Amino acid sequence: MDSSKSSGAAGETAINIPESNSAKHKIAHAATKAAVAAAAHPPPQGGWKRGVAIFDFILRICALAAALAATATMGTTDQQLPFFTQFFQFQASYDDLPAFTFFVVANAIASGYLVLSLPFSIVAIVRTHAAGIKLLLIIFDTVLVAFTTAAASAAAAIVYLAHNGNSNTNWFAICQQFNDFCQRVSGAVVASFIAAVILVFLVVLSAVALRRH
Repeated sequence: MDSSKSSGAAGETAINIPESNSAKHKIAHAATKAAVAAAAHPPPQGGWKRGVAIFDFILRICALAAALAATATMGTTDQQLPFFTQFFQFQASYDDLPAFTFFVVANAIASGYLVLSLPFSIVAIVRTHAAGIKLLLIIFDTVLVAFTTAAASAAAAIVYLAHNGNSNTNWFAICQQFNDFCQRVSGAVVASFIAAVILVFLVVLSAVALRRH
C-alpha cells in the first residue's frame, strides 16, 4: 500500500498551462503604447542646455577678466621722460588722447555689464528653459561687442601711429622714447580685443541655445 503511494507520488509531473491569447495580446498592446508614448514625449535635453549655460558663465568670467585688465592697464599708463633738467620733462599719459580715454570708459562699462550679467547667467543654469533671460543677454552682448570693438579699434590705430608714425603728416613715432608707455597701451588693446572675441562667442552661443530651445 505504501509502496504504491510512493510510486504514484514519484511519478507526478508538473503541468505547464500555456498563456492564453488574450494575455499575449494585452502585453503586446502595453508595449506598443509605451513605445508610442516614448516617441511622442522624448526625454528632456536639460543636460545639454545646462552644459551650454555653464560654458556661458565661464566665458563671461574670462571676458570680465580681459576687460578689467584692459581698463586697469590703460588707466594707469603714464610715463615721464626727463629732458635736460628734472624741471623740464616730456610726459605721456592715456588721458592725453581722446581715443585712449574712450577706450578706458568703454572697457569699464563692459566690465560693469559683465559683472551684472553673471547672476542672470546663473539663473540660466538653474532654469534651462528660461528663454527670456537668454534673449535679454544676447541683446546686451551684441551691443557690448560693437562698443568694445569700436574702442579697441580706435586705440589700436593710435598705438600703430605711436609705433610707426606717419611721414605724410609729420607724425613721429614715440615708442623709441616712451617704450614703457607703448608696451602697456599695446597690452591693453590686446586684452580688449580678447574680451571682444569672447563676447562674440557669447552671442553665438546664446543664439544656438535659443535656436535649439
